[in-house]
Amino acid sequence: MTPNGVYQNFAIDRVVYGKPAAETLVAEATRLGAKRVFLLVSRTLDRETSWVNDMRAGLGDRYAGSFDGMPSHTPRQSVLDATAKAREAEADLIVTFGGGSGTDAGKMMRLALKHDIRTIEGFDRFVVRLAPDGSRALVDYEAPDVPQIAIPTTLSGGDFNHSAGATDTRTMLKEIFRHSKLVPSVIILDPAVTVRTPQWLWLSSGVRALDHAVETICQPAADRRSWLEAIPAISLLAKALPRTHQDPNDLGARLDAQLAVWLSMEHNRFGISMGASHGIGHVLGGTCDVPHGYTSCVMLPAVLRYNESAIADRQALISEAFGRPGEPAWKVVHEFVASLGLPRHLAEVGVTPDKFETVAKAAMLDHYLHTNPRPIHGVEDIMEILRMAA
Repeated sequence: MTPNGVYQNFAIDRVVYGKPAAETLVAEATRLGAKRVFLLVSRTLDRETSWVNDMRAGLGDRYAGSFDGMPSHTPRQSVLDATAKAREAEADLIVTFGGGSGTDAGKMMRLALKHDIRTIEGFDRFVVRLAPDGSRALVDYEAPDVPQIAIPTTLSGGDFNHSAGATDTRTMLKEIFRHSKLVPSVIILDPAVTVRTPQWLWLSSGVRALDHAVETICQPAADRRSWLEAIPAISLLAKALPRTHQDPNDLGARLDAQLAVWLSMEHNRFGISMGASHGIGHVLGGTCDVPHGYTSCVMLPAVLRYNESAIADRQALISEAFGRPGEPAWKVVHEFVASLGLPRHLAEVGVTPDKFETVAKAAMLDHYLHTNPRPIHGVEDIMEILRMAA
């Protein structure tokens, strides 16, 4: 049968890679005509490096204000706090400089500015809900009109995603917000500004990128066209992450890893969903406060093992991309995570068996549990995966 599909372009205007972040930011802000630039930045980078001050100085009188210290998993209240400052500053451009939680916060701030959201409850109507059949009940709303420039310092890939994740602290659930124009207008990939990222965060977010590519290949909807990005992403990460593990100052390896993230996120443009590693990972993050990258470190091998009987041919492609043909994909990934000195078991990230049922029940509310290659029929199937990862 002739392959067929749809490739959707999102509103990303430019990706600038391998150039200095501060001067590129100034050039792009000028090109976009921004007059009131608001920075959402990592607190550590603001206090311990000159990079944020370089951005402020370069922007000159176009610099309108900043917010630092967005917590992990992007709590709604923290988004409101940052939005209040951006609103007061009359921001016409949001710049996010840091990890994935900050990137998502920038998207949520733009949503809040557009729709004048001032309370935690104000976000409720924009959440992507799960329909009874497990499909997503998408919400139609006016797109944000304040653009975003993202300068990521981790490898989580949210800058290429038209979704944002934010945690509702009333329920401790991390929820998804989606719009084709939530993506940043400009993404700046500068490997030099990633050298201060803690090694555990850099490497584990790299495993998160690997998770994107692996779960793309495993999806029945993926074909050879989408594999053209996903397989090279795995191969690049399989080489680049160990190099940065051995030498954190290897900027060539860091840029390779950033380019691999770009490739790994192309699944969004093909409309390819993710599987149980992402679905359970969302719950581990929002409910159990497990760092974003660690969720993939502990769940991806277990989910691959659970899915092996249903998609052995797809998993063979993963092992080949690692240069280990004929070996079980779950074992290859498990050993790769170990080689980077990262956790491989739920117990190592503080998720003990007494929490499994709570995690499993919450995971059933996540769309990705309903698009796993091997069908998941209920809580007990998720418990089986969690026991594999224990």
